[in-house]
Amino acid sequence: MSQSTAHTAAAPQTSLPRTAIIGVGSMGGAILAGLRDPAVRIERPIAVTTHSAASAAAFEGAGDLVVFAAEATADANQRAVQGAGLVILGVKPWAIIDVAREIADALEPGAIVVSVAAGVPTRKIEEVLPESVSVVRAMPNTPSLIGRGVTGIAGGVSASADAIATVRRLFETVGSVLVVTEEQINAVGAVSGSGPAYLYLFAEEMTAAAIRLGFDREQASLLAQGTIAGAAELMARSDEDPTQLRRNVTSPKGTTEQALNVLQAAGWAELFDRALAANVRRSEELAAE
Repeated sequence: MSQSTAHTAAAPQTSLPRTAIIGVGSMGGAILAGLRDPAVRIERPIAVTTHSAASAAAFEGAGDLVVFAAEATADANQRAVQGAGLVILGVKPWAIIDVAREIADALEPGAIVVSVAAGVPTRKIEEVLPESVSVVRAMPNTPSLIGRGVTGIAGGVSASADAIATVRRLFETVGSVLVVTEEQINAVGAVSGSGPAYLYLFAEEMTAAAIRLGFDREQASLLAQGTIAGAAELMARSDEDPTQLRRNVTSPKGTTEQALNVLQAAGWAELFDRALAANVRRSEELAAE
């Protein structure tokens, strides 16, 4: 992705504008957690909307938030975005256009609308919003919950360089950011957006294999999942790339080499290509629906 630019997580140097998050599920909640860090420079309070009053009650007493429950307030989304320079749409892909249409008249001129929905192109969102509003797509992942996310962002035709820079600062609060073209955003989703699930599947299978070797579930979890978590942290802290880290563990003609030979003989490269292609294809299908 030669046109992409990467940015590593860092505290934003410029304050973020007043922000509204429509929907605080797993991803919206992760973004909110990053923004609420006291070190983040953002105009407070942050406005959020939830579907139910019970979900809204979870934020009771949070002085840095204004919370609206759609279940209790019919115009919750419109009220939340009033005065906001940055609006994050954290709802499901099927609801994005309806929510964008719902808030269109309440948006501030010049506001930036960020969609984290897979498969919904910016042009479809732009069609229902005022011309003065910028639209940016973002593809974050769940490690954003602990500040270790990787997010790809791509601006629509309405988005200026300043708008993209603002969204970049937003997601730097929860990890690292890669700026790409919109043609690349589905591929970002296939690699990093869905990537945690691939690793968790590996952990599931490695744990199950340890159980089949005779360990109980607690022992298998410690051996398999603890090793995966530790290896990932070592990779994050090391100056060496994954290839060299693998070589460091693999003695010639040793036990690790024998296991790796079996894995690689199964055609991992082709398997990953097929898996990522299927992911991208589904995003394209969603865009066409």
